[in-house]
Amino acid sequence: MRKHITLAKQETAPVLDEASSLMEQKKDAETKQQLLDAFTAHFIVPEEDINAVTLSEEPVDDRFFLVLSRLKQVHNDCQVLLGGENQRLGLEIMEQSSKQLNLAYQKLYKWIQKEFKSLNLEDPQINGSIRQALRVLSERPSLFHSCLDFFAEAREYILSDAFHYALTDAASGAVGERNVKPIEFSAHDPLRYVGDMLAWVHSAAVSEREALEALFVYEGEELARGFQAGMSSEPWSRVDGEETTVFDGQKALNDLVNRDLNGVSRSLRQRVELVIQGHDDAVTTYRVVNLLSFYKTTFSKLVGSASNLVEVVAGLVEFTFKHFETLMKDQVIEADAHTSSPPDDLSVPQFLADQLEILTSLMKEYNASVGAASDVEDEEENAFTPVLRVALDPFLDIAKTSAQEVDDPKASTIYKTNILLAVRGTISSFKFASATHVGPMSSVLANLRIELLDIQRQYLLEASGIQKLLTALEPFSHQHAPPSSEQAEASAETYKNRSLAEIADLPAFQPAALSTISQQLDDFLPSALMDATDNLKQVRSPPLVKSVTEEAIEEFCRDFEFVEGMIIGADEARGTKVDLSRIEMESDIVSVSVRGTQVGGDDEGRLETEGKHSLRALFPRTVGEIRVLLS
Repeated sequence: MRKHITLAKQETAPVLDEASSLMEQKKDAETKQQLLDAFTAHFIVPEEDINAVTLSEEPVDDRFFLVLSRLKQVHNDCQVLLGGENQRLGLEIMEQSSKQLNLAYQKLYKWIQKEFKSLNLEDPQINGSIRQALRVLSERPSLFHSCLDFFAEAREYILSDAFHYALTDAASGAVGERNVKPIEFSAHDPLRYVGDMLAWVHSAAVSEREALEALFVYEGEELARGFQAGMSSEPWSRVDGEETTVFDGQKALNDLVNRDLNGVSRSLRQRVELVIQGHDDAVTTYRVVNLLSFYKTTFSKLVGSASNLVEVVAGLVEFTFKHFETLMKDQVIEADAHTSSPPDDLSVPQFLADQLEILTSLMKEYNASVGAASDVEDEEENAFTPVLRVALDPFLDIAKTSAQEVDDPKASTIYKTNILLAVRGTISSFKFASATHVGPMSSVLANLRIELLDIQRQYLLEASGIQKLLTALEPFSHQHAPPSSEQAEASAETYKNRSLAEIADLPAFQPAALSTISQQLDDFLPSALMDATDNLKQVRSPPLVKSVTEEAIEEFCRDFEFVEGMIIGADEARGTKVDLSRIEMESDIVSVSVRGTQVGGDDEGRLETEGKHSLRALFPRTVGEIRVLLS
C-alpha cells in the first residue's frame, strides 16, 4: 500500500507542480491584463474620441472639451512614465498625445474663427461655447493672439461698414429705420455733423466694450490661468529677457476695442478734416474744437488715453484749432487792409467791435465746455489763452497802431482809452480770459488816466485864464501847484531869492490884463463843471470822466491857491494889501461879478494917490469860492 502510494506521488508530483506553475502563470497573466486594461483605459484614448477632437466634421460641443481635457491629462501623466527605466512607451504616448492636442487646438482655433464671423455682439448672452473655447485656447497663447487678430480684423470691417451705412444709407434701411436720416444729411452744419459722427463712434465703442467684457473681464481669471499654463508649453512666445506676464483682462479689452475701431477712426478723421477745411465760420469751428475736446476726454476714460481712437481725436482737436487760427489770421489781414482813420467820435473801430462780439461768443462757448478752467490764478495761462492770442491780440495791435496815427494828443489818448475800456469790459466777466490780459491793460489804462487828468487840468487852466498867471509866475516857483495851503502863507520865505514885489511889474499882472483874467475866470466858473465834463465827453466811461474831472478840479484848486498866495504875498511886499472883508460881506459868494470894480473907499483912493494898484483888489476870488462853485 505504501509502495502504491509512493508510486502515485511520484507519478502525480510533476502534474501537481505543473498545475501549480500554470496557476501562477494564470495569476500573473490576470494581473498583467488588469494592468494593461488600466493603462489602456488611462493612456489610450479611443479612436472615436480622437476623431471627435481632430476631425473638422465633428462639432465642437461638450464632448469635444471633455476629450480634450482627457488628452491634456494623458499628456501630463506621461511624466510618470518617463520616470521609469524604460522610457520608450512614455515618449511614444507623449508624442502621440502632443500631435492629437495640436490637432485639437487647431480645430478649436478654426472653429472660433468661423464663429467670430457670425458672432452677434449685440446679443446680451454671448454663446457659452465661445467663452469656454477662448478659455481653452488661451493655453496656446500664439493661437489665442492670432484668433484675436482675426476677430479684430473682422470687427473692424463690420464696424466700418456699419459706420458707412449710418453715414449714407440709413434712410434706405428697414421700415423701422426709415425715419433715421443719414448723418451725411447734416454735412452743411459742421457742429451737428461732427457731433453725430462722434456720438455714433461713442455708442459703438460702448456697445463693443460691454459685449467684450463678457469674454475678457468676467473670464479674466480663467484666461490668466490659461496663459500661465500656455507660457510653459510655448516658451518661444516670450520676448527675449521678458519675464512671464500675467494676463490683464482690462488691458486686453481696451486694446481689442481700440483695434476694432481703427477703421472707424480713419473714416472719422478723413470726414472731419474735410468738413472743417470747407468751413469759414470761426465761432462754429471753435465749437467743434470744444466738442472734440469733450469726446477726447470721454474716449480716454472709455478705451484708455494711449488708444488709437484717442490719438485720432486729439489730432482732430489740433487740426481744427489750427484751422481756427487760420480763419483768425485771415480776419486780421482783412481788418488791417481796410483799417482807416479812427471814427469821428473816437469810439471803438468797427472791426474791433465786431471781433469783440466774436470773442464774447468764444468765451461763452469755452465757459460752457467741460474742460473750462474754473480755478485760475492771475497772470496764469490756461487753455483759453491761445484763443486770446489769435482772436484778440492781433486786432488790438491794429487798433493801437491806428491810434498812433492820430495827430491830436488828446484825441489819441481818448481813442486808446476807449479801445482798452471796451476790451477790458468784454473779457473782465470771464476769469480765464482776464487772468492774463486784464492786468497789463489796467496798467496801460492807469497811464492813460494820468494823461486824461493832465488834459483836463490843462483845459481848466486855459479856459479860466489861470494858465497865463501860472506861466508868468514860473520864475517864482519850481512847480505850479504847491503841495499844501501852508505854501501860500510861507510864500515870501520860500521864494526869497526873488522879490515878490516884482510880480506886480509882470505884464500879466498889470491892471488891465489882471482884470481881464479875473473877468474870464468869473465867466468860466458858472458852467465850469459842465464844460469840463463835456471836454471828455468822447470817453466811453462816465465814471472815469467823473473821477478824472473831480481830480483835475482838485489840482486846479491847488493851482489857484498858489496864484492866490502869490498875489497876497506880492501885495504884502508892496504894501498894497486891501481889506476885502467889507466886499465879501456885501457880495454873494457865488457872484460872478468882477470884484475889482467894486473896490472903492479910502483904501482905493490912498493907493491911487501913491501910484500903486492892489493885485488883490483886481483879482478878489478866493480858493474857498472856487471850491464851492466847482463842487
